[in-house]
Amino acid sequence: MTSGRTAIVTGGGSGIGLAISERLATEGAAVAVFDRDGSSAEETAAKIEAAGGTSIGLAVDVTDRQQIDAGVADVRARLGRPTILVNNAGLQGFDPFLKISLELWNRILEVSLTGTFNCCQAVVPEMLEEGWGRIVNISSSSAQGGQPFMTHYVAAKAGVIGFTKALALELGPKGITVNTIPPGFIDTPMLRASEQAGYLGDVEDAVARTPVRRLGRPEDIAAACAFLVRDEASYITGQIIGVNGGRNT
Repeated sequence: MTSGRTAIVTGGGSGIGLAISERLATEGAAVAVFDRDGSSAEETAAKIEAAGGTSIGLAVDVTDRQQIDAGVADVRARLGRPTILVNNAGLQGFDPFLKISLELWNRILEVSLTGTFNCCQAVVPEMLEEGWGRIVNISSSSAQGGQPFMTHYVAAKAGVIGFTKALALELGPKGITVNTIPPGFIDTPMLRASEQAGYLGDVEDAVARTPVRRLGRPEDIAAACAFLVRDEASYITGQIIGVNGGRNT
């Protein structure tokens, strides 16, 4: 359990981030939902509060360091020192390699990779003060196996995996663990929109090639995340915890 802890979940207003926010709240954490869409963040927080949990929703763009720093200060004042950070915010893209502009390349890296860096650098001092911390970075199974038309996204998420390994080595002696979860095919509105646009092929065919024979659910990622932030997971750091139904091993 994570009772008495304060967590920040980025991109927590929908999809996987929403499920993680709700799960951490049921585990007893006070949850600050960061999302570029402030109304979605507030809706998630209200849903958690209605269920008996403690949560606030804040409009925070992970590419804006000033917004992040202000958000962390607000969390500290209202919920207590944040010692759990889930970097879930990301920006997906499907583009032929030669059609990827430098502006788009930079934008996707800025959200998924630099955003993770920004949030860690803003929150780690809080963890150092506490002498305890848990960081979970949501990467992507596409960074393990590749994905056509997603060179920018795959590169960003692969960067998150490398970032996780390096930071885990540096922060381990301080009582802070850093792990990454690369989700497989997770049934979210974003996945269905990508399928309808013709970027992913037939999702049912992907299910047939998945050993457990189903799509993942946001709750599957949330369950793994909830374990990694517990005290019992203190000997797990620098790890890639795949949640993909066996598609990547």
